[in-house]
Amino acid sequence: MKLIMSPTSPFVRKVRVMILETGLTDRVQEIEVSTTPLNTAPEVAAANPIGKIPALLRDEGPAIYDSRVITRYLDAQAGCGFYPDTRIWEVLTLEASADAIMEAAVAMTYEARLRPEAQQSPEIVEAQWQKAARAISAINARWMSHLAGPLDMSHIAVGCALAYVDFRHDARGWRNGNDALAAWFAGFDARDSMQATVPE
Repeated sequence: MKLIMSPTSPFVRKVRVMILETGLTDRVQEIEVSTTPLNTAPEVAAANPIGKIPALLRDEGPAIYDSRVITRYLDAQAGCGFYPDTRIWEVLTLEASADAIMEAAVAMTYEARLRPEAQQSPEIVEAQWQKAARAISAINARWMSHLAGPLDMSHIAVGCALAYVDFRHDARGWRNGNDALAAWFAGFDARDSMQATVPE
C-alpha cells in the first residue's frame, strides 16, 4: 500500500500515527507530495478527484480517501480494534469533533497563506477559530472519561488535532480553560508515534 501524504497535514498525521500504533509500518509506503487547494499535485488528483490528502493506494482495489475511511480500512487490516463495537458511536463522534477542529484550523491557515493580504477576512478566521474553540471546550467538558480509557482512533484524532493547533495557531492558547484536556494531551503527545510524526 502507498500513502499519498504531506507531513504537515493533520489528517495525514492522524493516519501516520495510527499506522505506527498498529504496527503497519512495513506494509505502507509513504509518497510525499507538495500540494495545495490552488495547485493540486497530479499524484493527489489521480488518487482522489477532490484533490485532498491523504489518499491510500491499495494493491487490490481503487484508491481510498479521506482520513476516516483510510483509518477504518487500516484498522480492519491490522485487526487492532481501534473502532471497538462496544463504544463505536462515541469513538466516531469524538473523531468527528477532532476532524472538525482540524478543518477549522486548516481553513485559518489557508486564509493566511493562500489568499492575498488585501483579500483576507479576519471575520472568517475568527469564525473558524470559534468552531475549533467550541469543539475543544466540549471535549474538555464531556469526553475526558473516554480519553482516559483504552487507546482507540478518537484518541489519535484528538491528539493530532490539538498538535496541529499548536503547530499553526499556538498564539490562540487553546489550553486556557481546558486544564483536563491540556494535561491529557501532554501525556499523549509524548507517545513514540506522536514524536515520530512531528512536522518539521
